[in-house]
Formats: sequence, C-alpha cells, structure tokens
Amino acid sequence: MRPTDHHTSTVLKLQLPTDPRWVDLTQISIGDILTDHAYCEQKAASTCISLIQRYPDRVKLVDELAPIITEEWGHFRMVLAELRKRNLPLGRQRKDEYVNALAKFIKKGGSEDEVLVERLLMAGLIEARSCERFKLLWKGIDDEHLSIFYYKLMVAEAAHYTLFLDLARTYMPKSYVQTRWAEWLAYEKEIMLQLEPRGDRMH
Repeated sequence: MRPTDHHTSTVLKLQLPTDPRWVDLTQISIGDILTDHAYCEQKAASTCISLIQRYPDRVKLVDELAPIITEEWGHFRMVLAELRKRNLPLGRQRKDEYVNALAKFIKKGGSEDEVLVERLLMAGLIEARSCERFKLLWKGIDDEHLSIFYYKLMVAEAAHYTLFLDLARTYMPKSYVQTRWAEWLAYEKEIMLQLEPRGDRMH
C-alpha cells in the first residue's frame, strides 16, 4: 500500500488527505469505480451547463465554462471507453453522499453574486478532491494503463479547480472568497471524517 500524497492535499488546500486504503479498495471492482467516475464526469458537465443557463449575462463565466462542458463530456466518453475495453457495462448511477453533504453548506439567500460564488466554490472543491484522488490512482493503481489514464485526468482537474476559484474572485472581493473558501475547506474535512472510504465511489 502506498502512502497518501500529502503534497497534493497541501497544494489543493484540502485539510484531510484521502485514506490510503481507498486505492486498494477501488481495485476490488474496477467496474464499480469506473461507473461512478463516469457519472461524476456527467455531473461536472451538467454543473457548467446549469451555471451558464442561470447566469447567461456573465460573459467571462459563459466563455470560460463553455469549453469545460466539452472537456468533461469528453472525459465521460473516455471513462466509458475504459469500461468497454474491459467488457464491462456502465452500471447505474448511485447516490453521491459526498456531493449531497457539500450541498447542505451552500448559503441560503444573499445577493445573486453571493449565490453564484457558493456554487463556484462547491464546484471547485469537488474538482480539488477529484484531482487528489486521480493522483492517488495514478500513483497507486496496479493497472499501468489506468495509471497513465488518471495522470492525464489529474492534470485537467487541477486546471478546473483553479478556474472555479478564479471565477469566484471575479464576482466577489478576493477577501470574501478567501474567507468563504476556508470555511468550505473546513466543512469538507468534517465530511471526509464521517464518510468511510469506499472503493465503488470516486468521492
């Protein structure tokens, strides 16, 4: 078992690294983790579509997120291809306890800009955790092909995480975003402490 990469968590500002047992658990049933990953990519694309639909007047947001939709859907197709290579079906979507728990932390009310920033920070946090887990898979999974696959996706997720935070700072003062981001990170740590590592879940 390889140790958790604390450096990745530091760069991404995550307050609690993933339990190193998680990579070993994912290898028990590759089909399950790939299925969950596929739906995560779908939801990432849907999030960007939803933001554009809700805030069509935000020129920078629309222009920055439009290509991300294409990229995330491309990732879905890539994961689907990995399933097909292994003669595995795309299983059914499962409840995402991690994302559902994060959603409870979104501030209710507030200005339109504050609501937008909440959604951007949540999206950025999901990308950060995904990036950390992709790095664990890159370094720890026994399948050499999947190792390379997750390295490429890790790089993409890091860029997405940065983009969401940059967009948040476009629509609210930097000091506000920094304070709220710290609160999101602390809350996410509590979620991670409560959730058991599962090999059939990307988060």
